[in-house]
Amino acid sequence: MLIHLHPENPQPRNVKTVVDCLRSGGVIVYPTDTIYGIGCDIYNPQAIERICRIKDIQPKNAHFSFICRDLSHLSDYARNIDTPVFRLLKRALPGPYTFILEATREVPKLLKTKRDTVGIRVPDHIICQTVVQELGHPIMSASLPMDGDVEYYTDPELIHDIFEKQVDMVIDSGIGSMLASTVIDCTGPEPELVREGAGPWEGLL
Repeated sequence: MLIHLHPENPQPRNVKTVVDCLRSGGVIVYPTDTIYGIGCDIYNPQAIERICRIKDIQPKNAHFSFICRDLSHLSDYARNIDTPVFRLLKRALPGPYTFILEATREVPKLLKTKRDTVGIRVPDHIICQTVVQELGHPIMSASLPMDGDVEYYTDPELIHDIFEKQVDMVIDSGIGSMLASTVIDCTGPEPELVREGAGPWEGLL
C-alpha cells in the first residue's frame, strides 16, 4: 500500500492509517530527514523479526535505532547520560544524527545489541514526529536493504515497486535524501564518530 502524506502538513486521517498499521504489527517504509527507512512498533517482536528477514540479518547484528519525537522520554530507553552528552543531544537534535547510548531494561531484548546499547534518532521531519506522537512511543528504524543504485531508494514510488510484497505500507512524502544519518557513539569516555553522514561532525562537540 502506497499512502501519501503531505511533508509539511500530514493529513490526520492518513496518519491514523499509518499508526493503525503499526499497532497491528505492520512493517512500513517511511521518510526521515535523511534516507527513507524501514520500521515497525518497537514492542512487536513479530514485526521486528519480519524486518530482519527482509534485511537478511540476525536481530543482534541489526543496529536498529529508535525514532523518537523528542528527548522527553530519553531516560525510558537510555541510561547513564551525563550532562555533557545530554547537552550534545540537545544541540544536535532534532537533526540527522543517531546517538548510540547505553540501553535501559525498557528496550526490548530483540533490539539490544551485544553491547547492550540502543541507537536514538530524533529526525527533523514532521511526519516522523507526528506518527510517533500518535503512536505514543518510538518506532524502530533501520535502513532499507540497498543493492545497486541508491537513487532507487530516494523515490517512494520506486521503493513501493521494489518492496510492496514485503512491507505493509510505503509512505510517500516526496523524494528523500541520499545521505544516511551521522552515527555517534556516546558510551565511552568521549563521543566517538562511527559514521559521518548528513549531519556535520566538525564543530558539533
